[in-house]
Amino acid sequence: MAAPAVQNVIVVGAGIIGVATAHHLSRLSPALTIHLLDSSPSLFASASGQAAGFLARDWFRRATASLGALSFDLHRQLAEEHDGARRWGYSPSTAFSLPEARTPPNGKKGEDWLLEGRSRSTSATVADADRDGPTPVLPRWLAAGRDDTAHSPAEPVSSWSTTAQVNPSELCQFLLDQCRSRNVHVHHPVTATGLVSSPPGDAITGLSVRSRDGSERVMPCDALVLTAGVWTPRVFSTLFPNATVSLPISHLSGHSVVLRSPHWKATEPPAHSTTTGCHAIFTTDSDADCSPEIFSRLGGDIYLAGLNTMAIPVPELASEVQPEPASIEVLIRIARKLLGEDQLVVLRTGFCHRPVFNGAAPLLTTLTPDQTGVNLHGGIWVSAGHGPWGISLSLGTGLVLAELVLRKDPSADVSRLGLCT
Repeated sequence: MAAPAVQNVIVVGAGIIGVATAHHLSRLSPALTIHLLDSSPSLFASASGQAAGFLARDWFRRATASLGALSFDLHRQLAEEHDGARRWGYSPSTAFSLPEARTPPNGKKGEDWLLEGRSRSTSATVADADRDGPTPVLPRWLAAGRDDTAHSPAEPVSSWSTTAQVNPSELCQFLLDQCRSRNVHVHHPVTATGLVSSPPGDAITGLSVRSRDGSERVMPCDALVLTAGVWTPRVFSTLFPNATVSLPISHLSGHSVVLRSPHWKATEPPAHSTTTGCHAIFTTDSDADCSPEIFSRLGGDIYLAGLNTMAIPVPELASEVQPEPASIEVLIRIARKLLGEDQLVVLRTGFCHRPVFNGAAPLLTTLTPDQTGVNLHGGIWVSAGHGPWGISLSLGTGLVLAELVLRKDPSADVSRLGLCT
């Protein structure tokens, strides 16, 4: 006898992965009742809203390669359908590796670079760049790009067809608006406190949720998706106290600054250009002992990050995350070195906790009754640990999760993204 159809799906965690999942669920199955939950009073307060927004199609290792290509294509399609350039700053981008950043080829792609303190550009290969088109040159908003007498050995590491840029907070807000327009129920700040069976001891039928005022209620639930970023293990241990597995998701946190320079004023993406438009620059700074990343965005912002740490603990709520002033000062010094001193303005400072799964590819899998100790007929799914690639992989991850919940064949191969038990 076939299992009853899924009717009530609850997604716990309303960051970029959660809203992308709810977006695709509501699009693929409009009759579903979908609840999107988050514990923070401010959505997108951590990595989803404060990330760089750099997108890549083919910078991933084998386990994530299919998901990376799918997600990149979905980003481009979404932007074409909904004027993404204007609404969330979608633009093709060219990436460069400056001299210190480039290391000898070592076959590593995808995620290892960050944990080892190296540049993201080591994930790319020279083959990623478009060798048939004009040779890209450093942008003029970079100090090195304005020095006509300097013959920079900077190396292009991507083509316009394989990398792009978005403003992640604006993309998250667009996806959230799309969810609400299709009657996804968004609840925050609320905390998932336990699973409910009816009758007691039988199959799970609901999720108990506590509001900020302390009141509790039970939401009908026959399928559950966990997408709470670095907070996913906490949610998991609360909901599944008798689980036989754990979720080895840790955090690698990073500071960032958003800047303005008189040398960068782009307001719309060019059709194809090697001297204007969005660029990504990957380099290293021996004085700060880090690998800075710097990205130009549509609208005139420039985003700089690369100062990472595992030493700062994760708070209870994403909205409680605060940057360290000393680390921000280091990034500002790096910015002045890379961009020049003239009229540089700091717009915002940021700090976020990136979830990392076993230091490698993200986790995207079903959780079985043997693993969780409970029976939920529609299934339990989890995805977290995307590291620095959460924005890039978000749309593909959300689509695959939605397809798995709806018992459809996934559009990407995620067979290597499960738990190792």
